[in-house]
Amino acid sequence: MTLSEAIKGKAFELGFSHVGIARAEILEPEHTLLNEWLRRGFHADMKYMERNPEKRSNPLELLPDAKSVVAVAFNYFTTTAHRRQIGNGNISRYAWGDDYHDLITPKVHQLEQFITTLYPDSESRSYVDTGPVMEKAWAVRAGIGWLGKHANVITRDRGSWIFLGEIITTASLEYDTPLEDFCGSCTACIDACPTDAIVEPYVIDATKCIPYLTIELKGESIPGGESLNFDNWLFGCDTCQDACPWNRFATPATEIGFQPRNHETSLNLNSVLQMSQDDFLKRFRKSPIKRSKHSGLQRNARTLLAQNAS
Repeated sequence: MTLSEAIKGKAFELGFSHVGIARAEILEPEHTLLNEWLRRGFHADMKYMERNPEKRSNPLELLPDAKSVVAVAFNYFTTTAHRRQIGNGNISRYAWGDDYHDLITPKVHQLEQFITTLYPDSESRSYVDTGPVMEKAWAVRAGIGWLGKHANVITRDRGSWIFLGEIITTASLEYDTPLEDFCGSCTACIDACPTDAIVEPYVIDATKCIPYLTIELKGESIPGGESLNFDNWLFGCDTCQDACPWNRFATPATEIGFQPRNHETSLNLNSVLQMSQDDFLKRFRKSPIKRSKHSGLQRNARTLLAQNAS
């Protein structure tokens, strides 16, 4: 067994569903595509996306002498399905259970420590949806999957219900070969998007994207909210992934922390409006839903109620 194989074996032992290794090098053409996306204003108010462009595209800016990027994926699919209930708003599948940062980050750190054990003189930096790292680009470079037209990474054996993590390291490892794009002529995700946020294959306009509008957007109202079709989504949106044919291969996650809390995949809109700040903090402690904040979740509920009434 090579040391690279040992690292992959450890990743699977820790519960990761996929692992791959890429050469630590400047990301081109990904960097150019990111700049064009920013130029078109598709990042909306996410100004942090404009910061540290060099670090995003060049791992050597994050870790001098970096040689390899170990990319990992963690399956979060659960067999529970959304049920459309009158008066309720749906929650994105990734937010049904505990916050993935809390569940996955310790595992990535363990894998990082394992690399240090194998390569005592090496130095590493790890990330789980944190820092100026183009995590999807590295997952593609490392052969975990390909970038779907909905801009999510799709794995050939389990679809796109995965969380990603990366370890940038000075250790010299064996590199994997990227997969080809297996989306072909399929446009199921584009056709299904309720707000036409997928403006062209692989390009998302966040100003129209329901996850951005219900999670990232700050403020007491959603601009044009009543005219957009939110398709009953209160927090996030899974419509494009639900439509993807590759997700028929999804298998249940082994991590019980991703199971729906209180068996809920949706929330009653009027109950959300009656929820106090303290109730919100208690109910969604260590949940991804806390990211929207109390005021944001109530704003979303008002928007859905207005849409349902019209």
